Amino acid sequence: MDYVEIKGGQPLRGTVQVSGSKNATLPILAACLLTSKTSVIRGYPHLRDVDTMIRILRALGVSVRVSYQRIEVTPGKSRKFVAPYGLVSTMRASICVLGPLLARQHKAQVSLPGGCVIGPRPIDLHLKGLKALGAQIRIEHGYVVAEAKVLKGSDIYLGGHFGSSVLATGNVIMASVFAKGRTLIEDAATEPEVVDLAEFLNKMGARVQGAGTHVIQVDGVDRLHGADHTVIPDRIEAGTFIVGAAVTGGDVTIKNCRLGHLNAAVDKLQQAGVDFVRSDGALRVRAPRRLKPVDVTTLPYPGFPTDMQAQMMALMSVTPGISVITEKVYPDRFMHVSELNRMGSHIFLEGSSAIVNGVKSLSGAQVMASDLRASAALVLAGLVAEGKTLVSRVYHLDRGYETLEQKLVQLGAQVRRIKK
Repeated sequence: MDYVEIKGGQPLRGTVQVSGSKNATLPILAACLLTSKTSVIRGYPHLRDVDTMIRILRALGVSVRVSYQRIEVTPGKSRKFVAPYGLVSTMRASICVLGPLLARQHKAQVSLPGGCVIGPRPIDLHLKGLKALGAQIRIEHGYVVAEAKVLKGSDIYLGGHFGSSVLATGNVIMASVFAKGRTLIEDAATEPEVVDLAEFLNKMGARVQGAGTHVIQVDGVDRLHGADHTVIPDRIEAGTFIVGAAVTGGDVTIKNCRLGHLNAAVDKLQQAGVDFVRSDGALRVRAPRRLKPVDVTTLPYPGFPTDMQAQMMALMSVTPGISVITEKVYPDRFMHVSELNRMGSHIFLEGSSAIVNGVKSLSGAQVMASDLRASAALVLAGLVAEGKTLVSRVYHLDRGYETLEQKLVQLGAQVRRIKK
């Protein structure tokens, strides 16, 4: 098991390049299954989750050629429809092959997914949407088995208990591109990753309208062709570096960053005193002399992203005053609280809220990452802590951050990976 060792106390300064979005790349790779022709995906992040999706595609008989700058996907005439447990169980996003397999092969058998342990994340909205299109679905031996001789357009409501679902919206869009007639998806997720998927599908010849709003219209077509597409930048990676600059008292210029994808997070950080300067597609982030506490509530996009909650908590841990962070997307997503408290934070849980009483300083400690964003929060806390911090289970980092340690070192941090 690898560890990340951080020696705190160095402000982040310099320029960093944000990688492509993981959460956009994964469903776009799955969408390549909708045609026999070749598609090219550029600007993708070099991550463990992307590697897993490539392995799933290959297990489905797809030809995948990978270079540093692009992924070339050619499904050809493969008729395989089983996405195996050994791969799907490691990554929740792999469920997004269900829709395109059903649309093109008329049958899909996909293992129930795994991923980060951040609380219940059922796939009921995925199955509800596919059933509305006419699919017959059953659960057998840990697999979702979906079949449909013909899919038909339908009006589908995808609102869930905690709001809309990005993956479910993507799955239903992909399943409906060949459906007879028109599909209307109401209470669809509006995240930029959904918009990016729709743009890729439209390049392939699909007819998807309204992506980025809560009502998406899909008019069925007979076939799709290949497409050449560059994925959007990763907004959560950009947000993590913004917090890194703020928490260390730094001055960082972030390239390949779309500020419009992070409006809610930037608004809260501005309330905390962080200064932002836009210039030529880059964003300069300057920490204030004194941070101010802010209350945060996570919500579906365009609200404050749940994937930034842990990082924001690390920042508020060293901000004088009391902050309240409420989790409305995944109410159980607080496993990082106990680890931050090991480093000297004063955080108390009350239901789905965390009350953060800012302290003057944190102290380095041995801590354990519970999920992808929690691991980033612990690294951020280590950057500002006194002494040495050792973060274990950093394979979570490899799932969502491309070469994070190298990028931090480039900004002046004292970070290294220890191989065990």
